[in-house]
Amino acid sequence: MNVQNILFSLPGIIIGLTVHEFCHAMAAYKLGDSTAKSQGRITINPLRHIDPIGFLFIIFAGFGWARPVQFNPYNLRHLRRDKAIIAAAGPLSNFALALIFIGIVRLWLMLAQSPTIAPAALDIVRSGVSLRIIQTFIRAAVINFGLFVFNLFPIPPLDGSHIAFSGLNISMEIQQRIMKIAMPLLFIIIIIQNQTNITILPIRPIVFALLHFFLPQLS
Repeated sequence: MNVQNILFSLPGIIIGLTVHEFCHAMAAYKLGDSTAKSQGRITINPLRHIDPIGFLFIIFAGFGWARPVQFNPYNLRHLRRDKAIIAAAGPLSNFALALIFIGIVRLWLMLAQSPTIAPAALDIVRSGVSLRIIQTFIRAAVINFGLFVFNLFPIPPLDGSHIAFSGLNISMEIQQRIMKIAMPLLFIIIIIQNQTNITILPIRPIVFALLHFFLPQLS
């Protein structure tokens, strides 16, 4: 990834990770646990959520992580349901962010094609700077769709695994055993996908299917 691509990707990565973890923390707090609040995680300050090593991995390796939000399950009113809600809050926030970014792009495209917009305003909308900004929004949408899709795979420690564990009512002991096996396996899968043309987790095709569905102008 070159420097220009990194700069275009930074806003989507920072916003996506920050909002993702904030929503985990807020969901836990709303469901009765104040652990994340006491740790200062109910904030949109990126410094409270981003893990430096995980952040660098995302930029240079295409995958990474933020600081996981901690919560005490014994403070939850409905353990299985609430754990699933907390887990789902993060990926769903990324889906919502992607739609917001796409909405901005659609508005820009509408203005750029409008016959009634003033010439001076039209020049601004079609300027090189404006095009760069829109490319950044498109990239942010792709990144957040990617966070949404990736985190919903039911592989520990991804959010999808916590949703699946809650639905299947798997004991903590079994969850920990699965975690020990699945976490290294997930890293191996990601490395294989990054270094070869083998697709194990179909993240890219699902992401671009979502992008073209909500933004058909790119087709």
